Amino acid sequence: MHTNLNGARIAFDLDGTLVDTAPDLVRALNESVGPLGFDPVPLEDVRAMVGRGARALIERAFEREGRPSPDAELVTDRLTVFLDAYRADIARHSRPFAGVEAALDSLAAAGARLSVCTNKPTQLAIPLLDALNMRHRFERVIGPEDAPAKKPDASHLLVAVGGEPIDHACVLVGDSEPDALAAKAAGAGSVIFEGGYSEKPARTLDADRLFAAYGVLPDLLAELIVTRKSA
Repeated sequence: MHTNLNGARIAFDLDGTLVDTAPDLVRALNESVGPLGFDPVPLEDVRAMVGRGARALIERAFEREGRPSPDAELVTDRLTVFLDAYRADIARHSRPFAGVEAALDSLAAAGARLSVCTNKPTQLAIPLLDALNMRHRFERVIGPEDAPAKKPDASHLLVAVGGEPIDHACVLVGDSEPDALAAKAAGAGSVIFEGGYSEKPARTLDADRLFAAYGVLPDLLAELIVTRKSA
């Protein structure tokens, strides 16, 4: 590490950024719609939709199957099945992306303060991180119910990093448009992981930096923070 990151506040998105959760989300989705006679939804169909939430996944499954749009009562019923299936085995197939844990170790050793800023409900995010033995790495884990509004609202990021002021040494690492927009709205730096779940190409998100492998992240963050300080 070429730069001291002492006191830098680095917030991470969860699904598609820190952890590849799509395999367990598609498992739960198929358990929820399979009893309706649906064909299994393939994994790749789910990856680009994770950021929309479970309700949208269920609605998209109906669309994919050529079924009429479900009413709210049916979606809620299937959502209950989805959440029960997901919680029951939340990390059966989910794993940190390659290099995540080494990168977090490097950032912590350099003095960075790490947090999670996720649109995944906290009641799911914390059990997932516990199951993967990752929760201890973060000062706080902030889901949408813990903030005035969820990403892309700036207030979500502000809560995740411990409050204002946002300065040059505050960065959100994510994978999709809500992450880039939340960082911009808060005045923080934005770094987007190209291997995540974005519906739009990473290069179109107007982030400060992009990265494709976690091995480069610590030095990339250090360089971005220096650049932001001198701007």
